[in-house]
Amino acid sequence: MFKVTFAFEDGSAVEAFANQGDNLLEVARGANVAIDAPCSGNASCGKCRVQLKRGELDSKKTLHISQEEFQQGWRLACVSKISADVEVMVPDISSAYKSRMKVADLSSKEEIAIFEKAKKEVALTGIELRNSLDVVEVVMEEPTLDDTMPDNERLSRALKKYMNLKKVRIPYTVLRKLPDVLRDNHFKVKCVIRTTPDDMFVYDVFGMEEEVIVGGVAIDIGTTTVSAVLMNMETGEILAKGSAGNGQIRYGADVINRIIESRKPGGWKKLQDAVIKETINPIIHEMCKNAGFPKNQIYRMCVAANTTMNHLFAGINADPLRMEPYIPAFFKTNALFASDLEIDINRDAHIIVAPNIGSYVGGDITAGTLVSMVWNRPEFSLFIDLGTNGELVFGNSDFMMSCACSAGPAFEGGDISCGMRATDGAIEACTIDKETMEPSYVVVGEPGTKPIGLCGSGIIDVISELFVCGIINPKGKFVREGKRIRHDQYGMGSYVIAFEEEAGSVKDVEITEVDIDNFIRAKGAIFSAIRTMLTSLDFDVSMIDDVYVAGGIGSGINMKNAVNIGMFPDIPMEKFHYIGNSSLTGAYLMLLSTAAEKKTYDLASNMTYMELSTVPTYMDEFVGACFIPHTDTTMFPSVTEEMQNR
Repeated sequence: MFKVTFAFEDGSAVEAFANQGDNLLEVARGANVAIDAPCSGNASCGKCRVQLKRGELDSKKTLHISQEEFQQGWRLACVSKISADVEVMVPDISSAYKSRMKVADLSSKEEIAIFEKAKKEVALTGIELRNSLDVVEVVMEEPTLDDTMPDNERLSRALKKYMNLKKVRIPYTVLRKLPDVLRDNHFKVKCVIRTTPDDMFVYDVFGMEEEVIVGGVAIDIGTTTVSAVLMNMETGEILAKGSAGNGQIRYGADVINRIIESRKPGGWKKLQDAVIKETINPIIHEMCKNAGFPKNQIYRMCVAANTTMNHLFAGINADPLRMEPYIPAFFKTNALFASDLEIDINRDAHIIVAPNIGSYVGGDITAGTLVSMVWNRPEFSLFIDLGTNGELVFGNSDFMMSCACSAGPAFEGGDISCGMRATDGAIEACTIDKETMEPSYVVVGEPGTKPIGLCGSGIIDVISELFVCGIINPKGKFVREGKRIRHDQYGMGSYVIAFEEEAGSVKDVEITEVDIDNFIRAKGAIFSAIRTMLTSLDFDVSMIDDVYVAGGIGSGINMKNAVNIGMFPDIPMEKFHYIGNSSLTGAYLMLLSTAAEKKTYDLASNMTYMELSTVPTYMDEFVGACFIPHTDTTMFPSVTEEMQNR
């Protein structure tokens, strides 16, 4: 048995123990040490870099680490085996995806404006902003020797009379506290209830003088990031907002690697615990602490996630999703409760799941479609959700079609050497001077925060600027020289955005030709999916009236730069609208409004799903889109004009 010490740049450390031959990445996972491994440990991404500080590792050399770096102690954790006591340093960039918990400052109007706008737009369609939860006051006669009715029957009878219902259900959690609450308050109480046309469910009981707020939590479970809001179910007021990296990411950046990991012994439980116990529960705790709200007064939760995330969240076998004919266990379900999944809220809380459409178009898209309002406009609109997968919805109030393309994790920093999610230290916007090739950038975080990597919006900006300034060619290869342009021993070029002394990391923040190539494929997947779907309907891009872009890849996407690299069609800029995390906003609306929840189910059932892999022309479109901006430059006239004006 050997001791393994994981040291961090802030001076902290975690100790673990391992046997001879144990894989270092697996040891880190077992010790809950965050080391980014988008490829799930098959040595293809090169992001699980650690530096050997003391002891020995049985580690083979890879192309991801130069000879000089290898001599400095740099190793890939996934190809390193334990052979002695060892200490390794985990650099910030290796664990940047699992950043500290972030709770939003709700005094900022921008944080809640998108939810208020969504409420107004949905209400204008005639959807009532009301749900089935309520607080009612109940006054009962106190028991006597002549009236010996038990407490639960006394409460049930009073509620039936009050609400004119035939059936009242009182769960164990309420029954357990009922005798004390009734007697302490002389049988005058408040009840938190859910009513349907058939019955009533009693979630909680309080004294008449207590202030009772009915809480709800909306959760967006992204492949990379989990976001949430805590809300007052009666008023819709947002009480707290938080986010964190999805703890599952250490098992792979994409859903396929996670499904494979879940099929290993104990794997499904590890994946479920990673998203619930390590991610969702801590976010809920932090939001409740921030708002001064008791978590057992959260009586309902809505989850919006892709189909695979829904299965892994619920602890249900997701393996059939990756194998033909790609059949999920469910598209929609009403069978989930907090106690079943060990979610740390009221144990009887019902978990609403935004409905899936297909194996690779999930509830995050149906929830986002609700918010985009595509379904309520006669004009033709395109809704795009950028994440590990790119999902699209096109249509209007008469029809909607959806599809998904495998963009990979590049939009959230995966497959990019200095890529990271949009958290503190991420460069989210960048411009480059055409003459000097010097960059200017904006970093997520407090003023003065040093950059440690690039998030999705920053990557789009950098690649667009490099192309428009003539620093790279349409294939993404460097064609100019300067102090910020370097070539390794294999001739591979890179552009340094922040040198080590300017950065908050142990290495330069740079983008390489391999990174650019990975991103070109990701943006190519998006554009080719748009073209394929439109062509199948005998449409072209000129017929798009509005484009609604969602996804948490930064504070906002520079739409012109996205067009410059050929990710979005070349249409007037005023047609583009960034709507933020529409999945979370949609989950919020489904919580607030039972009618909105039902509308989301209707949208899912009435949406046509296109499987791109079955369309013969898709690969041709994809190959054509794997250049900047495209092999057919006539489709991007504004890009030529942009380059001429620089």
